[in-house]
Amino acid sequence: MIVVDTSVWVSVLRSREALEAAALVSLLDADEVILPVLVRVELLLGAPARDRVPLRRRLSALPVSYPVDETWTRIETWVETSADAGYRFGVGDLLIAALASEQGALVWSLDRDFERMSQLKFVSLYAPH
Repeated sequence: MIVVDTSVWVSVLRSREALEAAALVSLLDADEVILPVLVRVELLLGAPARDRVPLRRRLSALPVSYPVDETWTRIETWVETSADAGYRFGVGDLLIAALASEQGALVWSLDRDFERMSQLKFVSLYAPH
């Protein structure tokens, strides 16, 4: 399973010709995508009013991952680990990473913070072929 970060979705939604588009379509067709609730909300917040309903409809076909108490405990542990390593991450990225970790899923993002999280062994990354 693959957690697709907002950065990838935005790239594809902006241009069907984006480098990420074919790989995302392939993952969606194979039912390999998990949608963290935060990514869903970010996409809906950023969508123009005319696109919001169709986007909501398309996203509703995907399994959505929600945080639980253990998710927040994992994030707090990671905050200490990352600070000790000299890294600072946004709570949104940490939430996406924690949800991916709980699902045993890879993370696909264009955001370099996830590369640093991978170095700390918080997540494993997906690289489209």
